[in-house]
Amino acid sequence: MRDPGSGTTVQFDLLETIDSPADLRRLDRRQLDTLAGQLREFIVESVARTGGHLSSNLGTVELTLALHYVFDTPHDRIVWDVGHQTYAHKILSGRREQMNRLRMYGGMSGFPRRSESEYDAFGTAHSSTSISAAFGMAQAARLQGESRHAIAVIGDGAMSAGMAFEAMNNAGVSDADLLVVLNDNEMSISPAVGALNRYLARLMSGPYVAARRAGKRILEVMPEPVASLARRAEEQLKGMVVPSTLFEAFGFTYIGPIDGHDLDSLIPTLRNIRDQGGPRMLHVITRKGQGYKLAEADPVLYHGVSKFKPADGLASARAPARPAYTQVFGDWLCDLAARDPHVVGITPAMREGSGLVRFEREYPERYFDVGIAEQHAVTFAAGLACDGMRPIVAIYSTFLQRAYDQLIHDVCLQNLPVVFAIDRGGLVGADGATHHGAFDLSFLRCLPNMTVMTPADEDECRQMLFTAYSLGTPSAVRYPRGAGPGVMPQTEMNALPIGRAVVRREGTRVALLVFGSLLDTALRVGESLDATVVNMRFVKPIDREMVLQLAARHSLLVTLEENVVAGGAGSAVGEVLAAAGSTVGLLQLGLPDCFIDHGDQTQLLAEAGLDETTVRERILARLA
Repeated sequence: MRDPGSGTTVQFDLLETIDSPADLRRLDRRQLDTLAGQLREFIVESVARTGGHLSSNLGTVELTLALHYVFDTPHDRIVWDVGHQTYAHKILSGRREQMNRLRMYGGMSGFPRRSESEYDAFGTAHSSTSISAAFGMAQAARLQGESRHAIAVIGDGAMSAGMAFEAMNNAGVSDADLLVVLNDNEMSISPAVGALNRYLARLMSGPYVAARRAGKRILEVMPEPVASLARRAEEQLKGMVVPSTLFEAFGFTYIGPIDGHDLDSLIPTLRNIRDQGGPRMLHVITRKGQGYKLAEADPVLYHGVSKFKPADGLASARAPARPAYTQVFGDWLCDLAARDPHVVGITPAMREGSGLVRFEREYPERYFDVGIAEQHAVTFAAGLACDGMRPIVAIYSTFLQRAYDQLIHDVCLQNLPVVFAIDRGGLVGADGATHHGAFDLSFLRCLPNMTVMTPADEDECRQMLFTAYSLGTPSAVRYPRGAGPGVMPQTEMNALPIGRAVVRREGTRVALLVFGSLLDTALRVGESLDATVVNMRFVKPIDREMVLQLAARHSLLVTLEENVVAGGAGSAVGEVLAAAGSTVGLLQLGLPDCFIDHGDQTQLLAEAGLDETTVRERILARLA
């Protein structure tokens, strides 16, 4: 196959004849290798123009072709775990022409979405949900008397999450028609970690599989007493030598491992196991970035990419002009760790995304990647805190949602000194509704013992992180995706006065109370309306004194936050006013009570009514 980065003109003549999996199933088997090559090159060219997930999608081309070729989709259900491996699936299911607006405003989602296509059986974007969902579909088919297959495609990284094993534990004792395809590429987003990953690596070594198959053949010709003894011995020893032990213990029939890029292996195997009963697991070995040399060499770098030239690779992309908040956090953590040997950093499989690459390199003994296991990450941090360590949990807002019980029960209830560095607060752009950090201020501020801070710039982020560390109680610093306004962090670290806001502009009649990322917008609005602008800094504890002073001197208070209005920081201001019996006008501006789609962050803020023009118009309308 040609390397897609070679600059050679690519023809998609066969791919352009495929508008549905039904078209695919009409092809001769010998045409599929050509189709796989064209599909892979089309993905590279498309993602290079729009940005998106690349490595994971190149790794599932043949697997996607084989699944749609063997199974009768959409009647048969395929659930794609996480969903950033589904570009080939989308292209083959009638959305080829929509790839030119992938992840753009009004364009196609980068993840499966039920409202987008009947071929997207289940909406996914967070990991480890596929087995539960597919098992539910299998049981629904059984209860309704329908003959229908349910297939979950899950990566080895997603198998590190407890939810996957909860589903297997439940499904394994059923007779459901459930096929789990374990897409083993030794990767999640960051390199896969943990005992399960080491176990799967052992499965890839052929001698284990060959030995078991050879043993079965020998047992078939042995006298029954000898064979029975051998089988009992195998049950005692298989935990040490037989690769399928783990999955068979859950009640799954295990097949594999097989080459996930070899259609001559994939198609016959899928056909053979298609109509077998009960829960089955097919273990396939794939390679992230397959077919594009640059992505093969560095699948982490090419996991999620912006626009680039395929012939040049990501080296052609410009470096950001200002440091991102993620980098501010990573540098702060390294500086803090140099001062305090008790500081440890924890990430649920997001080393690069959370800015922990340098920390891992400089403090490997104090760096913990726990895998895609957010619940474990939080309670693990609580355990560390109980015995004198100072854990810093670096986590995306949308992923912290998955560990809410642990946050309440294991951290806040016990008042433990765990710092949550919450990245991607607010709207994140192209990943859309599943990844927007829209709810954290609401679900954090209601928790006893929790302190919540929202920095307005890079230096404030650094100082707030240090403030959180200095408290010795549960605390969270919530910052947005990408770069800030350009306020370079100071080298020094100073704790801020707890629950104290800062007036940034004095004005009359209207006061804008800003929580975090929208301060620059508020300052521009304040200039045009001669309004007071206050950087509130703390969502909890809120500066009650400041709120009541502003209420006494202004006729309208306006709260601004990149969080849902329901239960958010604006609600905290409303509670202060209500408790004091204040009758001042209050306008709460934030994200609406709906899931916001994907697109450019600036465009999404405008749609949510949080751009400068709309904020000004809403204030004027309220004053009229």
